[in-house]
Amino acid sequence: MHDLLGRVIETKVTDQNDDFYIVQRDGFSFLFAKQEADHQLGIGAQIIGFAYENESHQYQITTNIPKVQVGHYAFGTVVRAAHGLGVFVDIGLPNKDIVVSVDELPTIAALTPQKGDRLMISLVIDDKNRLWGHLADSEIFTAISRRATPKLVNQDIAATVYRLKLAGTLVLTDDYYLGFIHPSERDHEPRLGEHVAGRVIGVRPDGALNLSLKPRAYQAIDEDAAQLLAALNHDPMKQLPFTDKSSPVAIKEYFGISKGQFKRAVGHLLRLRYIEQSETGLTLTKAGEQAGHDNQ
Repeated sequence: MHDLLGRVIETKVTDQNDDFYIVQRDGFSFLFAKQEADHQLGIGAQIIGFAYENESHQYQITTNIPKVQVGHYAFGTVVRAAHGLGVFVDIGLPNKDIVVSVDELPTIAALTPQKGDRLMISLVIDDKNRLWGHLADSEIFTAISRRATPKLVNQDIAATVYRLKLAGTLVLTDDYYLGFIHPSERDHEPRLGEHVAGRVIGVRPDGALNLSLKPRAYQAIDEDAAQLLAALNHDPMKQLPFTDKSSPVAIKEYFGISKGQFKRAVGHLLRLRYIEQSETGLTLTKAGEQAGHDNQ
């Protein structure tokens, strides 16, 4: 049985009941659901399918063959966690989820996969003929990845976390590029298996991406500051003759905001070093100009 489970095997029909055909291989019997057959099967008919033990601890064959198998890695979706055991992963079987042992998961609870997260796994069988999920290692992700090009810089990108390290987070993007997220480019550490959205901030010589989960500068500022930044960018001299001494009426007429809102927006942009302030007005810095271009 150890050499049959978790694999695609060929079997023969030997019997049937109301719901299942009984099929055999090497003296072992399996159930094959009649609803999977497109016509009635006779004794001796051959069935090629995936062999597994269902949730009722019965051996079964299905022709709905999952991509995850013994020796074959693919993504499965986490459906639930069991304290002290691990997480259950849906790989497409009708009545069986696969457990990834707690021994393979992060020890910090906040970093363990949650429902809806994705894990790339293959199947392994223990000495009691039980199927377990085994996480893919970095070599597997490298083997299936593509090489990135510089044209991806500054593009939005989505990715799945596949390894957590002290140096940062390793991910595989939806387009199968490898990515790295430095701790300084995230507000919190993502979970193993979490699907994250970020942007490309660099392409490494080996073709992997450096990613950031932080918003672009213009996304991190409020609407009033963004409006002020846009106004400075549209001015040919990148300057505006407004200061904290300007009249509330003039500010309201030009920007459509109160003087208090104006002062808060100026303070925000000064802290980001997007503008400089003098007695005659505001001047856009190069960093502010770049932030304004990112917003276009």
